[in-house]
Amino acid sequence: MLKHQSKSIVLIGYMGAGKTTIGKLVAKKLGRKFVDVDEEIEKEFQLPASKIFETFGEPAFREREQSLIASLVRQDQLVLSLGGGAFLQEETRKICLSSSLVIYLDLSFERWKDRLDLIIDSRPVLKGKTIHEMEELFYKRQEIYAHHHIKIAVDSGEADQLAEEIVKIVKHNRG
Repeated sequence: MLKHQSKSIVLIGYMGAGKTTIGKLVAKKLGRKFVDVDEEIEKEFQLPASKIFETFGEPAFREREQSLIASLVRQDQLVLSLGGGAFLQEETRKICLSSSLVIYLDLSFERWKDRLDLIIDSRPVLKGKTIHEMEELFYKRQEIYAHHHIKIAVDSGEADQLAEEIVKIVKHNRG
């Protein structure tokens, strides 16, 4: 088992799974700094992710995402929320799995559909897709998220309760 006491925690999962909401709570409970990788990239470009994709293309976004994650996971005591597509990059997966505690927030497609209205406008990869295409993307990404240290089911449970569950796991597994 990894030594979790000082390693950064990386939250992965499909868009809308609650990585940012739960991540902020986990960071607060553990006295750590929280970083939303997508928000950091948006600050750098001074554009929302959808405009970065539109203006510079997805490859430019993914390149910056990979280098930012690589530098952040080398730091201790962070809680990172990765964008839903970050783990598509093999290099990102490898560095996260080898240097931090990767927690997969597992959300079912049925529950995700309930959240669709809240997230669709801010997610460039959903732009112009039918619900069937969104479902295909959802299940395709599940294969990528299978690479993790810990899985937390987030279908039922409030964000604070889920954050507390993560905190208990981290504190219990100090290595």
